[in-house]
Order: sequence, then structure tokens, then C-alpha cells
Amino acid sequence: MCCDTVNRGLSYADGKLFLNQADATLVALDAKTGKVVWQATNGDPKKGETGTSAPLIVKDKVLVGISGGEFGVPCRLTAYNVSDGKLAWKAYSSGPDNQILVDPQKTTELGKPVGADSSLKTWQGDQWKIGGGCTWGWISYDPQLNLVYYGSGNPSTWNPKQRPGDNKWSMTIWARDADTGMAKWVYQMTPHDEWDFDGVNEMILADVDVGGTTHKALVHFDRNGFAYTLDRTNGALLVAEKYDPKVNWATKVDMDKNSKTYGRPLVVSQYSTEQNGEDHNSKGVCPAALGSKDEQPAAYSPVTKLFYVPTNHVCMDYEPFKVSYVAGQPYVGATLSMYPPPGEKNMGNFIAWDAGKGKIVWSVPEQFSVWSGALATAGGVVFYGTLEGYLKAVDAKTGKELYKFKTPSGIIGNVTTYEHRGKQYVAILSGVGGWAGIGLAAGLTDPQAGLGAVGGYAGLRDYTSLGGQLTVFALPGN
Repeated sequence: MCCDTVNRGLSYADGKLFLNQADATLVALDAKTGKVVWQATNGDPKKGETGTSAPLIVKDKVLVGISGGEFGVPCRLTAYNVSDGKLAWKAYSSGPDNQILVDPQKTTELGKPVGADSSLKTWQGDQWKIGGGCTWGWISYDPQLNLVYYGSGNPSTWNPKQRPGDNKWSMTIWARDADTGMAKWVYQMTPHDEWDFDGVNEMILADVDVGGTTHKALVHFDRNGFAYTLDRTNGALLVAEKYDPKVNWATKVDMDKNSKTYGRPLVVSQYSTEQNGEDHNSKGVCPAALGSKDEQPAAYSPVTKLFYVPTNHVCMDYEPFKVSYVAGQPYVGATLSMYPPPGEKNMGNFIAWDAGKGKIVWSVPEQFSVWSGALATAGGVVFYGTLEGYLKAVDAKTGKELYKFKTPSGIIGNVTTYEHRGKQYVAILSGVGGWAGIGLAAGLTDPQAGLGAVGGYAGLRDYTSLGGQLTVFALPGN
């Protein structure tokens, strides 16, 4: 599995707990007894298909993605009936129109129909069959529009020379009908990805004011370092700006609707990993493949109208090499080295973001990447965790630190709050791991191991240790 042995949680509905197992089996358990009610085979682990994402319940269906982009998996989102586990629909990220569930005339990108064979035209030969675009992240749902939103990941292999074209629809935000799976609109953020800038990060649904007009928006902080604000009703691109000032692989996203490159990132050739048709060791690319933010979820406060984002502040050297596909074996084709931006020591920031203007409101530097999820509360306090193991509370308006507590291990989980018998609690599970913590978690020392993360986070060993502990805090005064 890549990267580390991870699971992102359970879902509950109709007296059942839904577990997406590592072997890609979706299991429904009786919540009272633990007895298996039904199970569905969602993938073949012998081919590198695994289950790391949390299922989402939408009406009478349970939706679940698939992992394995680093193994050349043909990725998809699948819906099963909550009652009996029977397949309701399956939508792939690449392939023929009937396989990716798009209507050539009704499915749009940036307001225009995608047209026939929109995916097939952007792959060479049958490369799309092992093209990745996995769906290991989160799924959001708008009950009024009856649309589900999610992102597809990096194309396989990491060597872009071996897969000419835009590689649609990897690296894409999808909006699909929850009942049928048919795509209403799509938006590809990083065509022909050359840096493993996965596109699976969470889609936050909120009302956002852009230029004086309030939109039913979707806000997405992508690995590629750009934060996107789209109208979730039709996929219109409203804002696309860098949320880390060190992002350098592209100058901007073209926002000129009359331009041929409208909606595309304008790539800086110096940081391309393919030069003159050949593999190129590109140095100083920001962000690293970890992204300016990986899977650690951001949070939105309807009180401040701001988004709170745990970020990576990491750059890399990226050298692709030719790799052959063998089912069930890694299909990566790149060597990475990671490090802080030149002249800086901190590898993370915790920021407040204005999604209507595309601006950082405040930023708190952290020694290592902020790898936990964020929690925004109505009381004007925002919580997050650090890789060294601190749970921190900051002022939602200013970022001023209000409180911190050292937990036994690094925090890569999501801070949560709940109420019990009239009292509010905040809880965090600490236990270092994931991509940034894989060196410590797996006992690796080779700087190139963990796809370059071991060397980049070697110093983490001096600040925390392995573990897994739930720490719960009772808030005073209630």
C-alpha cells in the first residue's frame, strides 16, 4: 500500500457500520453485535487495489473509492445499496464514456460540453487501462442539488514521458448525480501531471462571496498548491490562487475566459520533469509531491467566513525514469528528494484563507508539515495537531496561540469535538505515520525511501516517537 498502512474511518447508517478494508472489501457490520451483514468485493489486492478511504452514506447508497495509483490501478468511485450491498453504479476516472459515466453533450467542463471520448483522446493507446486517477480521498454531498463531489488522483506512472497527453480525467474534480453516478461537470486541475500532485483532497461546500455575489461554492485546496473556488451548481471557476507563496511550478491558473488555456495552470518550463522529450531531473520544485496540502482536511467557519488549512511547506527534486507495468507491483517511475524551501527551516504553515478573494489572512509557521485535520468552532477557536505531537488551539481571527498540549506521538488524525451530557469535549488520536511519518513508522533510514519523505522528515525522530493514544479534553465553563 502507498503510503503506509492507513484507514480514514467508518460510516454509519440503518444500524450498520461500514468499513472499507485494506484488501478492498467493503463490509457492513451490525453496529450492536459486530456480525457481518454483507460484504462486497470492491477491488483486487493482487493487482494493487486497496481500500484506505472512508465510505460515505448518501440516501440509500454507500459510496466508496479505491486506492492504488502507484500500482497502475484503473480507479473509480462505486456505489452499493446500503440494505444488501448490491452494486448500484460504478464510475471510472478514465476510459470510454460509458465507463466513466459522462454524457458527451450534457457533462461540461468550464461551461462547455466535454464531447465524445473526452478521456480516450488524451491517452496514448491503452495506457488509460492502467492510468490511475484513484479516489482515495473524501466525498461530499449536496442534498439540494443531489450531487456528490470528489477528486481523482495522479495518473500512473509518475513518469510523464510514458503517458503523453492530458490524461483525463485524472487530477479532476467530479460532480456526479448521487442516484445514477452520471457526471454533471468536471474540472481538471493539473493536466498531464508531472509531479504527483494528487487531486483527491476534500471538497468543502459553503456559501462564498466572490466579487459581491454569493455562490453555492465548492472550495478545494489541491496538492498542486492552488486553492480553487468553483460554483458547485455548474462547475464555473471563480477563484484559483496559490495558498503557499513558494509554489513555483506554475505562474498562475489562466482565468481569461477568451484564452485557449483558460482554466489551465501556466507551467514554468524550468520545473517540468520532461525536457525536449526526455526524462529530466527537475530541481527545486515547489511544492513537493506531498503537495502544499495532502489529505489532512481543512475546515470552514461560517462565523469568520474563513477556511483553516493545515499545509506543507516543502520542495523537492524529482527525477523520472522508465518503468514497466507488472500487475500488483509498484508502478511509480520517479526518485524524489524533499526539503524545506531554500533559505527557510519550517516545513509547514497553518493558515486562514479567504476563498472569495484567494488570499492568506494569517499564517502560523510550524517546524514540520501540519499533517492533522483542522477543527473550527463557533466559539472562535480553531484546533490542529502537529507532527511533533502538539494539539494546538488558536484564535480564529488572528491565529494567536491560545493553548497547546504535548501528546505522546505525532498527530496525523483529525481533531474532533462532541457533546456528552451537556459538556463539550475535544478529542485527538495521536500516532505518527502516513507519508510524512513513514520513516519513523516503518523504521526506514534511506533518505530516498518513502518516495523521498524519509530524508525530508529525518529530524522528526528527535521530537516524537511511535504510539497510538486517544487524548480527550473537557472544555471549561459548560
